[in-house]
Amino acid sequence: MDDEEGTSSSGPMSSLNSLFSFTSPAVKKLLGWKQGDEEEKWAEKAVDSLVKKLKKRKGAIEELERALSCPGTPSKCVTIPRSLDGRLQVSHRKGLPHVIYCRVWRWPDLQSHHELKPLDLCQFPFSAKQKEVCINPYHYKRVESPVLPPVLVPRHSEYAPGHSLLPFQQLADPSMPHNVSYTSSGFNAGSTSGVNPTSPMSSVGSVPSPGSTTLPNPQSPYGTNGLPETPPPAYSPPEDGSQTGQTTSSDSVPMDTSTSIESATPVCYQEPPYWASIAYYELNCRVGEVFHCHSHSVIIDGFTNPSNNSDRFCLGQLSNVNRNSTIENTRRHIGKGVHLYYVGGEVYAECLSDSAIFVQSRNCNHHHGFHPSTVCKIPPGCSLKIFNNQEFAQLLSQSVNHGFEAVYELTKMCTIR
Repeated sequence: MDDEEGTSSSGPMSSLNSLFSFTSPAVKKLLGWKQGDEEEKWAEKAVDSLVKKLKKRKGAIEELERALSCPGTPSKCVTIPRSLDGRLQVSHRKGLPHVIYCRVWRWPDLQSHHELKPLDLCQFPFSAKQKEVCINPYHYKRVESPVLPPVLVPRHSEYAPGHSLLPFQQLADPSMPHNVSYTSSGFNAGSTSGVNPTSPMSSVGSVPSPGSTTLPNPQSPYGTNGLPETPPPAYSPPEDGSQTGQTTSSDSVPMDTSTSIESATPVCYQEPPYWASIAYYELNCRVGEVFHCHSHSVIIDGFTNPSNNSDRFCLGQLSNVNRNSTIENTRRHIGKGVHLYYVGGEVYAECLSDSAIFVQSRNCNHHHGFHPSTVCKIPPGCSLKIFNNQEFAQLLSQSVNHGFEAVYELTKMCTIR
């Protein structure tokens, strides 16, 4: 009975809406090439917004139709003006224009601009930061995950005991490193090396306040399983270089640097069932269950969504009897939180919150030449690559020749705070 009443009452309103709604023929035609189950109304508004912009340019709509109808045929750039922040707003949702239209017409599951690369023929790619941005979905290709080569594990140790760490693992400087801030222009002047950002919007892991630790799967048989009940300690460099395994690189004398297939066992890369495990901490106590990342895109926020989404970890619904006012005040700043995505063997952390997030990633620090315990500040609207499979695989290949200690040391790179 309730269902019938609801249907009958909504009938006149539905008819009224359809009476005043009008979709132009150009929009209807372009929607005919829409892919997947992208929200119908949102896609229509996105295309309608685009058509209004393209009408001001002679032949632009026809060129877009030609590109969509003949994917294998070379097409020209279809451009729109670039906004101040590079993003486009469509019905309360903001995104990068080329991502929006690639999602509508090619890849409905597209999560981030990091998944796209422009073709060589594109004259106005988003990455070029010109006044015009090409939104032709067939001027972009999707980034594929690189195939990692097998790791050759020697059957016999090639290095003398006590001399097994690699140069980057041998740190004798006990001083506290300078922390760095990441902005749309790269790292600030306080960093130890200059870095160009991948994009204005530019990981495995993230730490929304008051504390969440992500452990990226090390993608190798040398990874550790399980998470501690207390947060992993921050990296502490040795007090001097005299500790076992902490000698300088000049003392490391290899017994034999050649590795043949006969003297080594190849260990092939295997994609794990989940690429990261996220644990949330308040002070020294872990709160809630460990969240395993199966989806390549995960949002960690401070809200209380009761549904068990595989792509969302809501911290607001977690209770803690020992929670004090300091923790409560900190939790209020989480808001929209952090967006983690795993693309092409790389992990990125994007700050969706109104407050900055702080990330400590040894993999990221090694890439940029920072001290291993450096903490990077990611302001709202920015994102940072915090883990790279290929770089980790290279370090692993170097470490296996140095024995167990060097390999085990790499597990620290798989914990991001």
